[in-house]
Amino acid sequence: MTLETSRHTLPVAPLGAASPSADHRAGLVVSGLTKSLGGRTIVDSFDLRLRPGELVTLLGPSGCGKTTTLRMIAGFLAPDSGTVTIDGRDVTDLGPEKRPSAMVFQNYALWPHLTVFKNVAFPLTVKRLPKAEVTARVMNALETVGLTHHAQSRPAHISGGEQQRAALARAIVQEPGLLLLDEPLSNLDAQLRVRVREEIREIQQRLAITTVMVTHDQEEALAISDRVAVMNGGRVEQVDAPSAVYAAPATSFVASFIGSMNVLTSAELDRVRHGRAEAAGPSETGGPFAVGEPLEAGEPFNAEGETWAVRPEHVVFRPVPGGPIEVRRILPHGHFTEVVLDAGGLELRSVVTGEAPREGDRGDVTLTRVQHYRDGLLTASGEAR
Repeated sequence: MTLETSRHTLPVAPLGAASPSADHRAGLVVSGLTKSLGGRTIVDSFDLRLRPGELVTLLGPSGCGKTTTLRMIAGFLAPDSGTVTIDGRDVTDLGPEKRPSAMVFQNYALWPHLTVFKNVAFPLTVKRLPKAEVTARVMNALETVGLTHHAQSRPAHISGGEQQRAALARAIVQEPGLLLLDEPLSNLDAQLRVRVREEIREIQQRLAITTVMVTHDQEEALAISDRVAVMNGGRVEQVDAPSAVYAAPATSFVASFIGSMNVLTSAELDRVRHGRAEAAGPSETGGPFAVGEPLEAGEPFNAEGETWAVRPEHVVFRPVPGGPIEVRRILPHGHFTEVVLDAGGLELRSVVTGEAPREGDRGDVTLTRVQHYRDGLLTASGEAR
């Protein structure tokens, strides 16, 4: 396989806080946010900037610090250091009730004894706004989320998706400069999640509300976001468009966390190609690929601190009688088939959209796109020519 390089300067997208002269163009600027709990650093020097009207999702495994970060942005938790600026205003020292933000909680937090109307009206009545203004704003919010017909219903008498929309209405009725969503779809079944996330995105775009969402669901984050901030161990590893996070993970963690990925050591990659000559070696620029300079058979890769990542859709199996690769399992997924391959004891996963091979078939593979990581950082991507 002959590979062409696609070089990246890391991080792939800017992670630092904006300069003061540019803050007025940002819906949210978070700079150097740090929080320790019980002697352990939960969030470590977190930086993020959102354009007005942008939806950015904090995505990561449990314990990565995403919910703690959201609570600090909301004002429910004070940071040890760092600043939070919303619409050009420093709100770091303000409580949640004084910030121009509203939050939709994971459990919706609806009062069971109040009607949907009164739940949505609650943050306005607390501010003692005129009754006519409250009624007008509540009915407008309920119309926005499609719940005017349930204005006098209680939460127990509406569906889970409708409860979620009621919680969203209670947030947007405040006309916030920043909307915060904490795992808003986690209590819904799979089919309803898809429909409601589309509704949330449509409403968010229509109202042009700057939004930060937290989720551990990769599909959800990739489907709904303008950008995704992937977190690990309290730090941001990559902030980028969903397509870029998937196609060019900035770190080996992002590569292994987002979607399905075959992660190989240099020795394992050698086993896959079985010494065939068409593989790229170290370039004069110090990267792992040399454009158009295939290795001689058996020439080793520099294995120190290096890993290689290949998406299953970039592992192309070709049936060849007596070939070195064996089909071990076939896993149908409806619109595609996952094929588990055995390359001399090394498991590889491939995706087939057409006719699938059969278990026991033998052949070889072509890796049509490979990412290379040195010390956990992306250095280059290669595509077969």
